[in-house]
This record gives sequence, C-alpha cells and structure tokens, in this order.
Amino acid sequence: MRVLLIDDHALFRIGLQELLERRGIDVVAAMAGCQEGIDKVEELQPDVVLLDMRMPEMNGLEVLRRIRERKLGMPVAVLTTSREEEDVINSVQHGAQGYLLKDMEPDELVTALDDILAGHTVVAKELTGILAKAVVQGDTQAQAQEQAGGAFADLTPREREILCLLADGQSNKVIARNLGISDGTVKLHVKAILRKLSVHSRVEAAVMAVEQDLCARG
Repeated sequence: MRVLLIDDHALFRIGLQELLERRGIDVVAAMAGCQEGIDKVEELQPDVVLLDMRMPEMNGLEVLRRIRERKLGMPVAVLTTSREEEDVINSVQHGAQGYLLKDMEPDELVTALDDILAGHTVVAKELTGILAKAVVQGDTQAQAQEQAGGAFADLTPREREILCLLADGQSNKVIARNLGISDGTVKLHVKAILRKLSVHSRVEAAVMAVEQDLCARG
C-alpha cells in the first residue's frame, strides 16, 4: 500500500511515517504544506491520502475538495484529534473515506487503512454514533424532500404560477393585478396551495418552493 501524508506537525508526521513503514506500508511522501501536498498527490498517485483536519494553510476539507477538483479519485482519510460532530459529518459528506483519530492504536490504524483501500468508509469507533445520527438526519431530510416533491406535483399550473409569485414576495393584490384575476380568486388558489403542501402560511409555502427550486429564474 502506498500512502501519502499531509500534516503540518513535524513530530507527528515523522513519527507516523516511521510507524507505518515499520508495518510494511510504503509512505511515498510526508508533506507539511497543503498546496505542496496536493501537488504531490497528483504527481505520485498514492493508494490512500492521510491528512490532518486543522492546518494553518487550509483545513482538511479544503484539501479534500481541491484533490477532488483535480479528478483524483483515490481514497482520502482524515487523521485528526478533532471529535467535533461537525467535522465528522462534513468530512464524510465531502467524500472522505475515513475519519480516524490520532490517538488510535497503530495496529487499528493499519487495519483501518486496509479497509479504506478495500472500498469501505471507516470512522473511529468512538464516533460511529455521530455518523449514525448524520445518516438518520440525511434520510429524514431526503424523505421530506421527496414528500414535498410529490406535493408539488398535485398543484395545477395556475397554482404553481401563483406559488412562484408568492416566492417572489408579491401580495395577493399584486398577483391579482399581474394575472388579471380577482383578489378573491387569488385567495382561493393560495388556500388550495397551502392545503396541498400541508403548510400553514404562505411564507412556509414560498420557502418550500425556493428549497425545491420550483421556480425557474430568468
């Protein structure tokens, strides 16, 4: 296995390189600078990239993003001291195949690297609860979006038109004038929109329209 390290802490970086090499892992480069590290990843094409989360030049997420922008598809794992929920979730959502802690046992790290190379996403066992929570939240959000999409399908063309005008912040009177219909007719349409979308206010309906990108912008 060919591994490339990006970490600005010299003692840790050098120690980790020696630790991995003693276990038969080929550390092709161990870089302190983020940009130099990204260039080396492109040049050397390692099997796995191990990078720190908190670095002065840029954080691990930014390094990961730039690696992906260069169409480099090798697994990237974050190796950090941070146990922050936001860091764990953001890393996985940005495509990291691993989120590992610097205080883990050396043999655990090697096993994790093997699993990552095999195509698995590995999160330090102490943090699996956070990852599970993120997955549940993601499923719930996706389910809500799917339900909203189905509700929009029930709207008539005129109701969709009025909903987009609501999203633009127009009042019933302005909508009526623009569409050449009465205020009362607009009110009936708005009432039907709220019922079909299962919301209680025109503001909620407008927010849903924006979130679902229902209204094309010119």
